[in-house]
Amino acid sequence: MTATVHADPLAWLTEEAAAIERAGLHRAPVARQAGASEVNLASNDYLGLSMHPAVIAAAQRAAGTWGGGSTSSRLVVGTTQAHLDFEDDLADFLGVQAALVFSSGYLANIGAITALAGRGDLIVSDTGTHASLIDGCRLSRARVVVVERGDAAAAARELAARTEKRALVVTDSIYSIDGERAPIAELYGAASEFGATLLVDEAHALGVRGPGGRGVVAECGLAGAPGLVVTTVASKSLGAQGGIVAGPATLRSHLIDRARTFIFDTGLNPAAVGAAHAALGLLRADPELPERLRRSAASFAAAVGAAEPASAVVSLIVGDPVAAVTAAGYCRDRGLLVGCFRPPSVPAGTSRLRVTVRADLDEQTLATVARIVDDALTHVGAR
Repeated sequence: MTATVHADPLAWLTEEAAAIERAGLHRAPVARQAGASEVNLASNDYLGLSMHPAVIAAAQRAAGTWGGGSTSSRLVVGTTQAHLDFEDDLADFLGVQAALVFSSGYLANIGAITALAGRGDLIVSDTGTHASLIDGCRLSRARVVVVERGDAAAAARELAARTEKRALVVTDSIYSIDGERAPIAELYGAASEFGATLLVDEAHALGVRGPGGRGVVAECGLAGAPGLVVTTVASKSLGAQGGIVAGPATLRSHLIDRARTFIFDTGLNPAAVGAAHAALGLLRADPELPERLRRSAASFAAAVGAAEPASAVVSLIVGDPVAAVTAAGYCRDRGLLVGCFRPPSVPAGTSRLRVTVRADLDEQTLATVARIVDDALTHVGAR
């Protein structure tokens, strides 16, 4: 008996790839090389700590003590004392009772949302939330209502009209694409008035905003407030890797029991824990570091004719995705790495260069960077 030969069921991928290429939306990882001399303003290493000698040394010590990986989920043997020490120190820094470390910020957001909302609940999100928050909302199976970004009044109306007993409001404090700040105090007021929990993703605010870099929640005087959950990451200002959920001790206990992305995922590797903890120590020791970062971002924005940013992100809209790729390539050919964001990361017609300023750059370097970026925008007709 001969087997029936069928057409390749994945043949459609060739046509899909061609369509993506025609739209100017093809993506490919570009490997950084050891010892490369480019100025990297495409990363989220806001404080420039990923290559700090103390951070690297801490990662090496942790790997030497605990090994190259956590070897299992946190609930088997994947939790080391280093994990617990970092969680305690970070909770103290953020002004909350407890924190829980996940292996990535993406999984922290999904785990928190799906553990706090489910069938029969309401989630109010907004149009600016990160993909991890969006996916968490989808996976929760709760009813999800999306309001315009930063519209606290619209969130309040949805909460007031709900029939569900429990509700969760989710938002970024600093929107990742353009670095703008969300109205956290107003959103918390709306959530509190109608008995809802507010979850704030501080991934792009930790180390950037608030007293000593404690984030927008602390800036608003809401650190440790009831009904408020903070998520953040160790992969940006702390220069390492990992996601964090912070809040009351009861939240941490609940996530350990109910967050599937914590229960079934291998724990964050010890080297990343050690690096992040060392970076947190550097931030504690130099509380003016975030302010210096914001001053540098404001200086760069002024030099390229952009509005003063609310964070370290300066977003420069080009429009056409092919032009945005060309502008980013122009910068790369001159030793500067910048972010290039195209749909679906941004709405159609708003492809852009996303420049993330670092705190460790001197004025001369910033001036050179500004000149290259301005020339790149002129080169593609975006000036």
